[in-house]
Amino acid sequence: MKKSIVKLFGIIAVSASLFTSCSSSNDSTPSSTFVVDANKFEGTIKDGEVILNPATTYKLSGKLLVSSGATLTIPAGTRIEGTGGTASYIAIAQGGKIYVNGTATNPVVMTSGLATKAAGDWGGLVICGKAPINIVSGGATTAQAEVSDLTYGGNIANDNSGSLKYLRIEYSGARYSPTKEFNALSLFGVGSGTTIDYVQLYHGSDDGIEFFGGTVNTSHLVSFGNEDDQFDWTEGWSGTNSYWYGKEAFGLGNRGIEADNYELGFLNTPISNPTITNLTLVGPGSTADPLVYTENDGLKLRRGTKGIFTNVVLSGWATGVNVESDESIAAVVAGTLKATSVNFISDIATKTKGKTTAGTSSNVSAFVTSESSVATGAGNGSAAPDWASGWALFQ
Repeated sequence: MKKSIVKLFGIIAVSASLFTSCSSSNDSTPSSTFVVDANKFEGTIKDGEVILNPATTYKLSGKLLVSSGATLTIPAGTRIEGTGGTASYIAIAQGGKIYVNGTATNPVVMTSGLATKAAGDWGGLVICGKAPINIVSGGATTAQAEVSDLTYGGNIANDNSGSLKYLRIEYSGARYSPTKEFNALSLFGVGSGTTIDYVQLYHGSDDGIEFFGGTVNTSHLVSFGNEDDQFDWTEGWSGTNSYWYGKEAFGLGNRGIEADNYELGFLNTPISNPTITNLTLVGPGSTADPLVYTENDGLKLRRGTKGIFTNVVLSGWATGVNVESDESIAAVVAGTLKATSVNFISDIATKTKGKTTAGTSSNVSAFVTSESSVATGAGNGSAAPDWASGWALFQ
């Protein structure tokens, strides 16, 4: 887990009266001062609504920022291709909104614009909201997202940053420096008024999705082949989630889930405490090369995080569940960090293990309150779920 690099996909701001010269005839900017240039898609949307044209491919050549009070709407079938490396990304500022309106048969695709595509070809999608974070205990503070310097956090738990439906983010997560990298989707203080449903994070160079605090809920997420963790959270995230499918692929990656409360304050409030129902995490196998898979864990839970997991499938990990730090071990004992109905399908060398803050081993078998050989996880055990058919990729 690294603080995501926040990069903004560029849209060019101009007077609406000039809209006809640079934009596709089917783009529209109702009450906006922006013009869209599909071949140089970058800039700042400062006001109004920009609606893209699904018949146009947009070349994301730089950063695109959606400012407070502005809206970016992306219809089903729209394709956005990052061409500017770490300089090309999309960011939604506090008070801005993004509406991705894909469908199961016609998803929105954000991908690499290079001929030979690879993880890290462009930045990713960053959303900053006004929901609580715990960088300062108590949850009332704000912070600056790394790289973008956008403000996130606050005290509006039901803050609304828009909606993501049937979206696939491919080959993103560009490396900016040794300590700063983009995730495919980074959610900074995003509130529960935001909808995230049917989203895939595919072959990114860092995490698939990371939650930095906030209260956003999600469902039907696929994180496939990302090169660090498939799912990640920190800074006091608390959301209700269902149907997550994560899989390592192509000899890269580490954990299915990496979860923290906050690395500099294990008991800072609000404490990370999501619920996840119907979860599948598929690893590289228990004997995968440890020089590549430096932490071969299905779930790594640490630094004070809590969480409730139900109907879980784990397959192909050296360790199914790895709990670290006194605070998270105490949550296991208290029953506030636990999993019910867990199916260890195959090739799990160690089901559970724990380590105290001092580095001594700890028995955390109580984390799994019950095992079930018929638990289905995201829907089909370790296989790709039916609900992902037609819009998600698995290769």
